[in-house]
Amino acid sequence: MGLFRRRKKARPVSLDRAADRGDLDHLENFVRTRRGVEAYIEPRTTVTETTVMLIADDGEWTRRRIDGPDGARRFAYRVGIPVYDVRLMGYPQRMRDYNERRKRRPELF
Repeated sequence: MGLFRRRKKARPVSLDRAADRGDLDHLENFVRTRRGVEAYIEPRTTVTETTVMLIADDGEWTRRRIDGPDGARRFAYRVGIPVYDVRLMGYPQRMRDYNERRKRRPELF
């Protein structure tokens, strides 16, 4: 009986879609319309490709797919914003404060 000797089929690393031009357009618009924006690179997971989170100076944020960590760094350099690795830096407190304000007063957002 070779039931336990069978090789399992390799599963794809991610079931998520890749970044597209719409994602980059959204990120560029966020940078143009907010002040003090910083980029935080989020690593690829088994569910999601690499993403970049942009956080403005008031804590407002957005997240979109990006073509890997190098793609996030190229994007940040091109639009002139600082870029950080979230695994090393963590998320800034202003983002958590913004989320808390949204939770307490959703009618303002």
